[in-house]
Amino acid sequence: MVFRVLPVDTPTLGDRSYLVHDGTSAFVVDPQRDIDRVLDLAAAEGVTITHVFETHIHNDYVTGGHALARATGAAYHVNADDPVTFDRVPVRDGDVVAVGDLLRVRAIATPGHTFTHLSYALRVAGVQVAVFSGGSLLYGAVGRPDLLGPAHTHDLVHHQYRSAHRLAGDLPDSAGVYPTHGFGSFCSAGQSDATASTIGAEKRTNPALTKAERTFVDDLLAGLDAWPAYYAHMAPANSAGPAAPDLSQPERADAEQLRKRLAGGEWVVDLRHRVAFAAGHVAGTLNFGLDGSFATYLGWLVPWGTPLTLLAETPDQVAEAQRELARIGIDRPAAQATGDPAGWAGDHGLESFPRATFGDLAQVRHHRPVVILDVRRHLEHAEARIDGAVHIPLHDLPARLGDVPEGEVWVHCAAGYRASIAASLLAAGGRQVVAVDDDFTAAAGAGLPVSRVAA
Repeated sequence: MVFRVLPVDTPTLGDRSYLVHDGTSAFVVDPQRDIDRVLDLAAAEGVTITHVFETHIHNDYVTGGHALARATGAAYHVNADDPVTFDRVPVRDGDVVAVGDLLRVRAIATPGHTFTHLSYALRVAGVQVAVFSGGSLLYGAVGRPDLLGPAHTHDLVHHQYRSAHRLAGDLPDSAGVYPTHGFGSFCSAGQSDATASTIGAEKRTNPALTKAERTFVDDLLAGLDAWPAYYAHMAPANSAGPAAPDLSQPERADAEQLRKRLAGGEWVVDLRHRVAFAAGHVAGTLNFGLDGSFATYLGWLVPWGTPLTLLAETPDQVAEAQRELARIGIDRPAAQATGDPAGWAGDHGLESFPRATFGDLAQVRHHRPVVILDVRRHLEHAEARIDGAVHIPLHDLPARLGDVPEGEVWVHCAAGYRASIAASLLAAGGRQVVAVDDDFTAAAGAGLPVSRVAA
């Protein structure tokens, strides 16, 4: 039985696409917007992409399906009930699509993540071998049922449970499971470290298949937290049939232009690691390091449509950031600059702020009062927190800077990445700030009073 399933990972968004082929003909499931990765992979495999399948109208990224179909001439399969404005080959529950001589793809209605979600079961030479489950059945979890709003969550969570059971009942235990979400994506309701699975394995471990429906529903809803604000823009973009992104280099900005952009209220984003940023940066710039979930947090916090200028050490880093941003619909940075931060600042010099550990925070509290700001999400804070800390989740901070008490602010998250973003926002607003660059698990051992939820 000759076929290959090749994942195309986008770890920064926690998503995965798939190229599947029989040595000659290929289909793609849920391609990301930067389709050059898929085209290069198909070329390396020596196969022709003839079909593209969407499991759903995505909430967490801009699809490359429409652009890939146009570039290759492939048939673009989207649920017939999705209200899109472009030409597609409509598919419904039970439809079977032939890909080459050996591959047969059957659409299975699996509502839950969205109302029109489809999974695609693959037969090869008559044998059921896999299912591409999108945001339905994930590894040890399922896709979130709340992204269409609270009015629909109750119905969708019950749909999600029943869809998982439909897949488990329709497919053999040996069938491989290939989800789009679940690799750190905010579209996943729960996370697993698994990188591969089967229907049989999910029957043994997935809460949707091991718990009673009421217990599953209650547990899943209790575990939901905020999702990135840019999600609101993804479904409309995907329903319109997005084109491939323009990844050409933005115009270069010198020190004077950077000052003008900052003065005009634009966002100038420094892509360097938080250690380098804290040591010296242009006043008013914000730190979203490429070493973390850069696009997720920048897309979450920036007022949609605000011009962005990117600062990086190398042109390759700017290009990487452009690619990440294009995946969530931020197409063209207004400008860019590379090199040394002293050159970006010109005659105005650089600003800095200290970094510290939780041990440092424990010590400083013996000598003077400081404000402790916790920027983790609500569920993280509910599980364990430093007594007396002010809690403002990072995604709320831009609108709530005025709620941070006066005084020297020591800001922390779970590991340091979000704390640096928050520290840069506070510093840009003129606050005296210290970024705690440490793992929160060290807080209690450092002598800080930490309250935890009883087990």
